[in-house]
Amino acid sequence: MTNNPQQIIDQSPMGKLQIFAVFLCILLNALDGFDVLAISFASPGIAEEWSVNRAELGIILSMELFGMALGSMVLGGVADKIGRRPTILTCLVVMTSGMYLASVVNTVNTLLAIRFITGLGIGGMLAAINAMAAEYSNAKHRSFAIIVMAVGYPVGIILGGSVASYLLSQFDWRSVFIFGSIVTGVLLPVVYFFMPESISWILEKRPNGALERINKTLKRMGHPTVESLPEPVAKEKTSSWGELFSPNFMRTTILLTAAYFLHIMVFYFVLKWIPKIVVDMGYSASSAGSVLVWANVGGATGALLLGFLSHKIDVKRLVIGASVLSTVMVVIFGQGQSELNMLALVTAAAGFFTNSVIVGQYALIAHSYPARLRAGGTGFVVGLGRGGAALGPVVAGFLFEAGHELSNVAMIVSVGSLIAAVAIFMLQPPKEEAANA
Repeated sequence: MTNNPQQIIDQSPMGKLQIFAVFLCILLNALDGFDVLAISFASPGIAEEWSVNRAELGIILSMELFGMALGSMVLGGVADKIGRRPTILTCLVVMTSGMYLASVVNTVNTLLAIRFITGLGIGGMLAAINAMAAEYSNAKHRSFAIIVMAVGYPVGIILGGSVASYLLSQFDWRSVFIFGSIVTGVLLPVVYFFMPESISWILEKRPNGALERINKTLKRMGHPTVESLPEPVAKEKTSSWGELFSPNFMRTTILLTAAYFLHIMVFYFVLKWIPKIVVDMGYSASSAGSVLVWANVGGATGALLLGFLSHKIDVKRLVIGASVLSTVMVVIFGQGQSELNMLALVTAAAGFFTNSVIVGQYALIAHSYPARLRAGGTGFVVGLGRGGAALGPVVAGFLFEAGHELSNVAMIVSVGSLIAAVAIFMLQPPKEEAANA
């Protein structure tokens, strides 16, 4: 009988608590999805009420993405130091408060500040739950669990978008943020009572009472307990960011960050500008919400398909192929459509491939770093990469304001996915085999 809790988790079938924890990560990522896109649902109403031009609107649409970048980088490292669970709870408090405060603002500058702060919580949440989903899963289902967790993002937009479309048909844009605040707040007690700290983190950090905490969680998972913990592996003292750029991990960190940065710029260009594009075609804000929902139906479908294919095909190959097809579909999206139904169909196809790349990259990130660096590595790659997410809508806004047509803007932005495919192609396993950590 092994005394290594990590080996027990890796080699045993997943218990009910593990499955529920992964499901809870899906729900938390769904919150991230809705909270990020809430500003997109609300943007037509904001632009009309406050007379905001396209360049200014691009900045409003991107402000929480800047917050997400900082939140992922800073709070991802915090999650490696203090634990995944307290980080998730803190981020939920920030997100709940930020969504409510966005519903009561009356100036653009105040809204920008609140969306930035909300983004801090969203970014930290993503880094923590990516690590948590990986560490609650066994070795056999780890890639699938991470990918399914990432599916929560478009699902949150689909369900939230359906509700937002109804709310916008009955109330003003502020109702979207009120709804988001209520739903986010509901998950606070659920996480508090039903998501114990990751065993991988406890085993790595060895806080007081580590053995008792690990055995208590192993019992809840339905696994045998251990009489003692294995001796910790001696490691050179270094900061988490310092180790990310050590000889073992520097190439991996640079390539993953570049790929995520370049592709997510494309991803958020599509998602953030859909509502405004639809309204400019002469349709209502509620109709814009429905098109955004279809983009995420495509995204969720693509992510699920990639998850199932990952059992048979290497994730790296899947991500490269999806990146190339993402480039093609965003160019087609930029050609515009005369009818709303056709625009929804093309947008769904673009969402299918762009989101497949995102969830595949999450799996690559989680497999590329050991437990001690997993949240910090995810936070750094996603955090710095979120600069691309923030730049996508802003660059598009200035290109539109400069007189460029949608087709030209889409073609320029779509190149990011193609370059991302090259970066993933160049990716090699780090010298320290992360999958066995």
